[in-house]
Amino acid sequence: MAKLTAKLQRYFRRKPVRFFTFIILYLTAGSVVFLHASFEGEQIVSQHDKTLMDGTSNGADLQELAIAQPIRVFKEVPEFPSTSRGYRPRLKTTGKELPERTKQEEFGGTWSRALKGRNVREQGESKAKYIGCYKDDTRQRALRGVSFFDYKKMTVFRCQDNCAERGYLYAGLEFGAECYCGHRIKALNISESDCNMECKGEKGSFCGGVNRLSIYRLELTQESARRYGSAIFRGCFRRPDNLSLALPVSIVIKNMSVDKCVDFCTEKESPLAVLAGTVCYCAFPTTYFTLHEREDEQLCYQKCSGEEFESCGTSDYFIVYQTQVQDNRCMDRRFLPVRSKKLIALASFPGAGNTWARHLIELATGFYTGSYYFDGSLYNKGFKGERDNWRNGRTICIKTHESGRKEIEAFDAAVLLIRNPYKALMAEFNRKYGGHIGFASQAHWKGKEWPEFVNNYAPWWATHTLDWLKYGKNVLVVHFEDLKQDLFIQLKRMINLLGLPVLADRLLCVEGQKDGNFKRSGLRKLEYDPYTEDMRKMISNYIRTVDAALKFRNLTGVPEDYYPR
Repeated sequence: MAKLTAKLQRYFRRKPVRFFTFIILYLTAGSVVFLHASFEGEQIVSQHDKTLMDGTSNGADLQELAIAQPIRVFKEVPEFPSTSRGYRPRLKTTGKELPERTKQEEFGGTWSRALKGRNVREQGESKAKYIGCYKDDTRQRALRGVSFFDYKKMTVFRCQDNCAERGYLYAGLEFGAECYCGHRIKALNISESDCNMECKGEKGSFCGGVNRLSIYRLELTQESARRYGSAIFRGCFRRPDNLSLALPVSIVIKNMSVDKCVDFCTEKESPLAVLAGTVCYCAFPTTYFTLHEREDEQLCYQKCSGEEFESCGTSDYFIVYQTQVQDNRCMDRRFLPVRSKKLIALASFPGAGNTWARHLIELATGFYTGSYYFDGSLYNKGFKGERDNWRNGRTICIKTHESGRKEIEAFDAAVLLIRNPYKALMAEFNRKYGGHIGFASQAHWKGKEWPEFVNNYAPWWATHTLDWLKYGKNVLVVHFEDLKQDLFIQLKRMINLLGLPVLADRLLCVEGQKDGNFKRSGLRKLEYDPYTEDMRKMISNYIRTVDAALKFRNLTGVPEDYYPR
């Protein structure tokens, strides 16, 4: 025994051997612990799955699972989900609530439910009408567009806003926390008493029930692109004077529906599908049919013979959809055939929409725009002038964010693009931390990055405009908000400064493809105002300074929506 002990002592005195022995023992112990945890985890998961498969989960279990889901997730709703919802607890309704929630007729009813819990300004701008309570089915959804869930903060307005932003005609709320969007209602209207669950984020308002949808019809603004499958709703328009020239292709469809007309015009390679009762017209936007004078949608309301939930227009007022056929009249682009000796700047503060303006100018003129910088991602997206030296004169105008006398005086003329500083700062912050069409993370917004960014960039927003007004030659001021609202007129002004003829049909083509590849989705809007009171005071002072400088030069001041903050 003594000899064995002595041998072990000599063995462990050898440092390398002792070191490797300890490592082997450590790894062995870790492996045993890992395997033990894995076996226990499998048992827990198996038991949980068994409970769900047996359908024995109670309502509390399902609520816990629901809350564990992401707060805001958008997804395409499958037409035939593989599993059923299962039981969910109902919220009891008091006797006083039932008389108030009377059944509404489709496209009628009051706005009170849609507006409950919103402030006065939102109520004035609302374009939603409650149309009733509808039955839903997990295997065949009543609304088959996108959906999202928020099991803590869902409100009626939030659901309406997100569906409208994506261009849908209907918004439906279910189970107090689920929002579904769609263009058609594939379900039956049922008793109002079934839609009895309070919204998770809005006490006193109802958001459907168990397999029951509270549905609202959305009346979208002109800026909202209502999508119908692969088509985009453009609006209701009066019958053009010269019908044969404005709408040269037509067909009579007995069981008319939006789908049938859109499919027909897509086959004819036409970007517009126009519905007039039982007649389907296909065309391009032209001076005969500009789509500039929209009419009240009620004038176009006539149910389609092939689909009762759709409107197919009348013989005097037409419903227009934009198909997925690309209008190629404005897609050709090239470098200037003769090098220009005149350098024209497209100047803006970062985040003011310069890339979008370049996209519009290239489509409207047919010539590439250049850049004071080089951005590989923009070059890869088709901005071929990005790689050219900005002084070589082969591009129609040059993007720049520079300010300062020396840099500004290098240009012979300029389009100065100005945007609301609150929006511009947020857009540039998103670009800085998320890319051209990405978003900054919540950690960036709530960390030290955002306050530092505002303190550094807000003064630049003002000095950039002031420097170009002071040192720039032949400066055309264009407000981003005006360009967005009246694209046709503002683009004409910009093209005139560039010294090119204005082609009306080409501008109409641009209107149908104005978004391009660098428009951020609105689905990740911040749920709060990131600006503090001190930030707002500082930015408001800069707004007043810029407004005074514009008016001093007999120019239009900043748009009214810059105020108040």
